[in-house]
Amino acid sequence: MGTCHVKKAAARGQAKDGLFEVINPNAAGIDVGASEMWVCVPGENDRERVRSFGTDTVELEAIAAWLLQRGVRTVAMESTGVYWIPLYQVLENHGLEACLVNARHAKNVPGRRKTDRLDCQWLQKLHACGLLSASFRPPPEICRLRTCMRHRATLVQEQAAQIQRMQKAMREMNVQLDAAVSDVTGASGMRIMDAIVAGEHDPATLAAMADPRVRRSPEQIARCLRGDYRPEHLFVLRQALAAYRFFLEQIRACDEEVERYTVEMEQAAGRADATLPAAADDRRKRKRGNVPEYDVRTHLYRLTGVDLTSVPGIGELSALGLISETGVDMTCWATGRRFASWLDLCSSPKVSGGRVIGQGRRHAANRAAQIFRQSASSLKNSQCWLGSFYRRMRVRIGAAAAVKATAHKLSLIYWHVLSTRTEYRDIDVSQYEERLRERTIRNLKRRARQLGMDLVPAEDPSEAVPMT
Repeated sequence: MGTCHVKKAAARGQAKDGLFEVINPNAAGIDVGASEMWVCVPGENDRERVRSFGTDTVELEAIAAWLLQRGVRTVAMESTGVYWIPLYQVLENHGLEACLVNARHAKNVPGRRKTDRLDCQWLQKLHACGLLSASFRPPPEICRLRTCMRHRATLVQEQAAQIQRMQKAMREMNVQLDAAVSDVTGASGMRIMDAIVAGEHDPATLAAMADPRVRRSPEQIARCLRGDYRPEHLFVLRQALAAYRFFLEQIRACDEEVERYTVEMEQAAGRADATLPAAADDRRKRKRGNVPEYDVRTHLYRLTGVDLTSVPGIGELSALGLISETGVDMTCWATGRRFASWLDLCSSPKVSGGRVIGQGRRHAANRAAQIFRQSASSLKNSQCWLGSFYRRMRVRIGAAAAVKATAHKLSLIYWHVLSTRTEYRDIDVSQYEERLRERTIRNLKRRARQLGMDLVPAEDPSEAVPMT
């Protein structure tokens, strides 16, 4: 081992006589693959410490039995695709502690050969020395909820693709249904498309099927529905319409499964009968977008003990998605800053020689961070203090950085609300802007004193330069 490595290890308190100290003597390493699993157990000069196994359930059970036979208590494995999931569950069922690590944290080093047999030994060595940190994995009940929510998101995307196919087929026939009604999948749009695929092509008859509340007149709607109804485009429309209804039923079935999981967790937490306080804003009661049909807000309150939808930008579906990704126990992150760092919503400056040489960023997708970013983007026209913050930061650092900064604040609020189980109290935007103005004035006065000057208020307020 080189001198540099010895110094780094000593600085971390894990070196002894130039060698890494073994703090996990009963640690094993597994190189996960699609067709083969290489397992390395502790032992010196033992030819039987490395074995190869298959990937079927019988082989995975054999891995767990062999690890227990060799006295292993903790196992390090990389999160490779989805191949680690069956092995992780088998090890967990046998009482073994599975340490799931990011492959980038255990990457190969220059000078070491790269084979599956050597990779499992490298993982075992790193884990034995305590040089690997486990990735966050929620409890099993949250994992079930997360699987269903991720599957639901996929179904929603497939459903949106079918809507685009329907619109494309109608546009190819020059049927401008999207210009006649605001939502082609609404009641009026669905009735008109069903009539079209059934053989009704008279514009006046189709226009009469629209709801009277549609803003356009029947004559305008009929003009939009006059097109060239070709059989190939009608076939595509019929197929896309059937696929849309299929995905709609699949989403409803997924919502029923999610509701069942949330009810089970509510009963386990003893909050199945908790009463949701009245909403401060009646608009929160309206169903928006692809929100499930059941009372999501009530179930979330019984599950968490707080109303997460009271936070600006976080709706029912966003709160449900965040709970499925992070769980309800925030003790995994000691502070809100650590939670934001896990989400990659904090700046990570690279410092060398006392100077900042760049901004580091982890190349890892975090679904919870994506939800926070989407929630932050929805605040661009909001009249709350977070909306004012977003617009101010957008002028200073641009839209992309403003979204990240606002998402960072949302993550801190989310962590605090769940950690303390206290309801969120919004700040009046006028009070926020007044405090911002006072802080700006203090900074200007301090800067003026440093330059040997005095800050004098303008006699005529109309002549003052407005702050941006």
